[in-house]
Amino acid sequence: MAWTTEQEAAIKFRNGNLLVSAAAGSGKTAVLIERILQRILDEKDPLSIDQLVVVTFTNAAAEQMKSKLSAALEIAVSENPDNRHLLRQLSLIDSARISTIDSFCQYIVRNYYNSIDLDPSFRVADQGELKLVMNDV
Repeated sequence: MAWTTEQEAAIKFRNGNLLVSAAAGSGKTAVLIERILQRILDEKDPLSIDQLVVVTFTNAAAEQMKSKLSAALEIAVSENPDNRHLLRQLSLIDSARISTIDSFCQYIVRNYYNSIDLDPSFRVADQGELKLVMNDV
């Protein structure tokens, strides 16, 4: 794929946090997938998928990322079947922190409720409940 200068910069950026923000259909998901792959496949300083947090706005985008990463890792493993790092990445892909923003926030609250003094049995209200609360307010 031919990347724009900005896309290439986002893919190659290292040693810091990165926010990719652009219009719908501009290739953000493809850039993030390529960035993750290059980090995982980096021979000098490979990253593990469980060291990443990747958030997006839709479940479809999150699933697309996981699916494409999984397919790319399967190819990499088939080309390097003895590479333990790649085999591990493939085994971790299903539990990778690739999710929607709200799903990630729920993960944080559910796993660190004690640090924020929250009842661990909290739940997210559905639309009907929210409408009732709004009417009461």
